[in-house]
Amino acid sequence: MTERRTLDLFEKELDAIGYITERDDRIALTAFLATELGKPLLISGPAGVGKTEIAKVLSQVLEAPLIRLQCYEGLDETKALYEWNYQRQLLKIQLGREHLQEADLFSADYLLPRPLLQALLSEKRCVLLIDEIDKTDSEFEAFLFELLGEFQVTIPEMGTIKAKERPMVVLTSNGERELSDGLKRRCIFLHIEPPSVNKEVRILRAKVPDLPERLALEVARAVNVLRERLSFNKTPSVSETMDWAKALLVMGKTGLDPAWVEATLTLLLKSQDDVELFYQEMGAEGLLFESGKMAQGERNAHGHQQR
Repeated sequence: MTERRTLDLFEKELDAIGYITERDDRIALTAFLATELGKPLLISGPAGVGKTEIAKVLSQVLEAPLIRLQCYEGLDETKALYEWNYQRQLLKIQLGREHLQEADLFSADYLLPRPLLQALLSEKRCVLLIDEIDKTDSEFEAFLFELLGEFQVTIPEMGTIKAKERPMVVLTSNGERELSDGLKRRCIFLHIEPPSVNKEVRILRAKVPDLPERLALEVARAVNVLRERLSFNKTPSVSETMDWAKALLVMGKTGLDPAWVEATLTLLLKSQDDVELFYQEMGAEGLLFESGKMAQGERNAHGHQQR
């Protein structure tokens, strides 16, 4: 008999594969409840906070294949659910003109499953990632209701196809448009904010084991200051923080200094407008000054707690 998964066990599994969570962010708890209740998980938050990563992590923890549908403007059911193999149908028509019936052409033999149908037809439980659902229109969103609520789809020529094994469905949204109440009602909701300094340090140390603790702290504080103080077109993501830390490590740095902040700034900021904003509003010296103030505040708070 397999051991029933508990929240504590689930958190240990996340930790074992290097996924960092904190009690305050409720990521582990919400993902655990979604898996146990068999409900789709809708994750919102700014770009780059790790929404897609949660689906990948669940795939590892559940030992389930990951099937991904990347959403975009104009996506419709023929790209997301299925298409008919028109060439094979045409060949069938040419070979069997006399006794051919419509049902002969519209069967599973002529179906080309796309990600949504692949997930329902999977013999093994899978994780279905519907990434950036907010890029689609409201019609496509409504089309998903049957799948999200009943884990089935209706193909007009064939009827209803139910999931062989209920997939774990994860939807992500960057908040480009408001999602419908109907979609939200079918899902468990999780909102993710950029990580705290302490959490980002833990992520950096887990993903880049050779990174000195001082450098990890200074990088995490600096990125936190940038996210909090400046309104960039594209806020630095966790992966970009990691790239910055790795670059500084390659250059043999154990801490931040103005010259190397300026030399490596484009690993964090990905547009000239954001680079210009940085220099207008703060600059390298200002960034390190604000980071130092944050460090002093952390020390003062720690000293107060000890007293």
